[in-house]
Amino acid sequence: MSYGDPNNPYGAPQGQPQQPQQGYGYPQQQGQAPGYGYPQAPPVQQAYGVGAPMTTMPGSVSAARVMLWVIVGLQVLGVAIFAFAAVAIDKAKDDAAFEQIADYPTGVLWAFSVFALAWLVWAAFLATKFTSGGNGLRVTVLVFGVITAVLGLYPFTLVGIIHLVLGILIAVFAGNSKGKAWFNRPRY
Repeated sequence: MSYGDPNNPYGAPQGQPQQPQQGYGYPQQQGQAPGYGYPQAPPVQQAYGVGAPMTTMPGSVSAARVMLWVIVGLQVLGVAIFAFAAVAIDKAKDDAAFEQIADYPTGVLWAFSVFALAWLVWAAFLATKFTSGGNGLRVTVLVFGVITAVLGLYPFTLVGIIHLVLGILIAVFAGNSKGKAWFNRPRY
């Protein structure tokens, strides 16, 4: 099959006159592909390396958000335990044997309860802002994850193992490339 054959699927479109082949040195018409009468596609107006804007949250970022809600649930339990322990120690402060068993005084337990409540509010706030937050929220989530992991090591060692793991995972998932892309996405 040759170029002029009407059965050639790679030949010129039928029903249109063939344009002569243009060699080097011949100027082409602006906006047309060589040898055909079809206009070229307009140039893409996006910056280099930027694809279509993200519309769905990546799985790792969504997992970090779920882990923040798990921390909220754990903090609710922590507030209840600290408050219950403070009330129980305060009620039994007349018993000398019980005071020797109690590791922390009531004031410290109430301080832990208030701290756990503040941590709960901070985690809930961060979790609710994942869909609309920008890079500042991402940095705040990273800081939250690192501080949670550090606090999971000391004063709350036994129970803090869960917080340690969750804090590390939150920091990793918010700090990876998918997290960066999600929090730096253009918003319209």
